[in-house]
Amino acid sequence: METPKNSAMRRTVQNEMETLLREAFTPERLEVINDSASHHGHSGDDGSGESHFTVVIESGAFTGKSRLERQRMVNRVLGDIPGQRVHALAIRAFAPGEAG
Repeated sequence: METPKNSAMRRTVQNEMETLLREAFTPERLEVINDSASHHGHSGDDGSGESHFTVVIESGAFTGKSRLERQRMVNRVLGDIPGQRVHALAIRAFAPGEAG
């Protein structure tokens, strides 16, 4: 039988990223897309089903920031997830009103 404690232990990397990004940026739009299935058997596929992701995020926090600054902001919030727990992370970060 699954208890609330067991359920919390099954929290996915995807859910964790969504929570961290929502708390840090209060985004108008957030999509954390698991691309792992399309990389099955490729380099970096650890078999977890959570090795490759794309983040699409729109937030006022990115206003006036360069693409590189935005990516660094997202990576900073995600901590050890990119590069340690996730092999590949594509980031598309936009300020409100920018095409995305």
